[in-house]
Amino acid sequence: MPEDVSKGVADGRYLLVDVREPNEVAAEAFPDAVVVALSTFDPKAIPDPEGKQVVFACRSGKRSVTASMAAQAGGLAYDKHLAGGILAWKAVGLPTRTGG
Repeated sequence: MPEDVSKGVADGRYLLVDVREPNEVAAEAFPDAVVVALSTFDPKAIPDPEGKQVVFACRSGKRSVTASMAAQAGGLAYDKHLAGGILAWKAVGLPTRTGG
């Protein structure tokens, strides 16, 4: 699935929302994600996806599920997440960046 998410972001179909903490993002980040940290998670902080599907991501896939459920509880139909998180992303050779 990381390849599908990467292609979807590149094609403009997905908005990737990284829910990891700022220190984690500063160390290593998804190239084209917006950051809405789970520790202070507010579904309203997610930018308008403008027709794209929102996909949550974290380190291993646990926090992204929590964020998805919190967004749904807030009335948003955001039910997709990146299984395996940034670990799976890197495992298939997709790029990351540093400097948050």
